[in-house]
Amino acid sequence: MTHGPLHGITVVSFEQAVAAPFATRQLADLGARVIKVERESGDFARGYDTKVRGMASYFTWLNRSKESVVLDLKSPEGREAARALIERADVFVQNLAPGAVGRMGLGADEALKINPRLIHVSISGYGETGPYQSKKAYDLLVQCEAGLLSITGTLENPVKVGISIADIAAGMYAYSGVLSALIQRGITGEGQRLEISMLEALAEWMSHPYFYAEYGGAPPSRTGAAHATIAPYGPYECADGTVFFAVQNEREWRRFCDDVIADEALATDSRFAGNASRVDHRADLDAVIAPAMRRLTRAEAMARLDSAAIANAELRDMAGLSQHPQLEARGRWRDVDSPVGPVRSLVPPVTAPWDSRMDPIPALGADTERILGELGLPTSTHGKQTI
Repeated sequence: MTHGPLHGITVVSFEQAVAAPFATRQLADLGARVIKVERESGDFARGYDTKVRGMASYFTWLNRSKESVVLDLKSPEGREAARALIERADVFVQNLAPGAVGRMGLGADEALKINPRLIHVSISGYGETGPYQSKKAYDLLVQCEAGLLSITGTLENPVKVGISIADIAAGMYAYSGVLSALIQRGITGEGQRLEISMLEALAEWMSHPYFYAEYGGAPPSRTGAAHATIAPYGPYECADGTVFFAVQNEREWRRFCDDVIADEALATDSRFAGNASRVDHRADLDAVIAPAMRRLTRAEAMARLDSAAIANAELRDMAGLSQHPQLEARGRWRDVDSPVGPVRSLVPPVTAPWDSRMDPIPALGADTERILGELGLPTSTHGKQTI
């Protein structure tokens, strides 16, 4: 097995829920040693559900290849252990409540005095300054604050994105920020402070609708599963189900009219000359396309779309994802060990010369005694010390 590019890097994380665990799991995928510090009750994501043979689905996703250490960070002994871990770490990541690490004496200024080469990463809902700095933040609420719900859903009802997109965005920027900081430290030899907020991460992803509204005079409307600013782009009913497809330019539009729905006159209809006009006349456009698509089966429609080189997809559920022929053909599944046995998991999406690390998901406190021993600190005689 080829070691990943972060082999030899140690990450200590005071993490919970999604954003920080997502960032550190990706660092672990690249070979970093990730020491996850938990309270005696554990990361509360351990209890979100019991769907994976008793383990939570979120925790299963976000915590492979980590070591779990249980510390009471309110006790002097726990803080001593935390300081010892940070003194030896390359990266420290935390997404505790605002101000919590500062009260422990482990804010960025203090931690960098302990370890000048440390990369100190704080993830929060709204940032460490400003009027929202102490406001609680959860994914749906940040989706609201970032304006995402205003453009997602139907005309009648806003709808949240079905995954924790604000947490994921923040975790991705924390992950890429750490990689950038490690490169810079290799040049300067100095650690640094990184700060990521969920709101700012998701706001960056909202830049297209922001520009559209800021300079166009009105925001994109909520259009369900159809694209708000490109047409035709979205779901269409066939005789036996739904097909999604996207027409991206005028060349594709002509091929769609000629080869998919066999309506050559439609290609020269002035109402539909150019994407902007098609969007403006979306109702008229759909009134023509919808009956033509309903005359085809899903298989017939997708075959015609493929032949015309027009992007298309079928609507899959989770069972469809699990059995996706492309993922299977490319060998994207691997078993990961866990306290409840092996769980089938996706290989990280970057295909590279090194092997992605996919080590076990830790039981709560499974590594406490061993790691405290490495630090030369007292250990208990049982498996979950809470010093």
